[in-house]
Amino acid sequence: MNLADKTQAALDGLGFNPLNAKDWLQAMGPFAMIGVWFIMFAETGLLVGFFLPGDSLLFLAGVASSDVALEIVGTKISLVGLLIGAPIAAIVGAQLGHHLGARYGRKLFENQKSRLFQKLFKPEYIEKAEHYFTKFGPSKAVVLARFIPIVRTVLNPVAGMLGMPARQFFVWNVLGGVLWTDGIILGGHFLAKQILDSIGVENVDKYILPFILVIVLISMIPIFIEIIRNLRERKRAKANIG
Repeated sequence: MNLADKTQAALDGLGFNPLNAKDWLQAMGPFAMIGVWFIMFAETGLLVGFFLPGDSLLFLAGVASSDVALEIVGTKISLVGLLIGAPIAAIVGAQLGHHLGARYGRKLFENQKSRLFQKLFKPEYIEKAEHYFTKFGPSKAVVLARFIPIVRTVLNPVAGMLGMPARQFFVWNVLGGVLWTDGIILGGHFLAKQILDSIGVENVDKYILPFILVIVLISMIPIFIEIIRNLRERKRAKANIG
């Protein structure tokens, strides 16, 4: 059994799954709000934070700010604190990522001595981030990347690496950070009661994760629209050439 398997086995023994947002909130207890802030910062600013459950954590944090928080999540969080702190943490994290990319360029990814780092950040991840950057343009890419796991972690340093000005990045970083964090938080907050009424307390653990997946897919609708729009433009261009 390798180190990763041993670590996961130990976590399982403690009843904690690092990919499960509910486990994070329950483990952080009274410090859940600060924990959400830190995870938003880590996922967008620290390259090692890409595995954190950003979307589902935001949604469950929104649920935890509702009147039925204790029944569903088991802890209560301030909605105002989430709406202010989460976007700030995500914005600051992304700005740090952009700064690191601008300062260190490709060396940031290529000169890491850690074998684990090299395995996690495969060249195709960097290429995918660059693809979004060039395909949608810097501004759209920064906003849309917020809704794509892994890409939202890698694109920030890639934007700096490719020379996107810090001021321009900041403007779109703020827009994307607020839309992503507060949009999903408010979704969880306002849908919490409907979730509880629909599935009941006894079925929360069974159905909450599939429900969150649906919400995450809905949050990615702008990306799907953009992809469809680009496909149509390609078809029109080919038709004009023909």
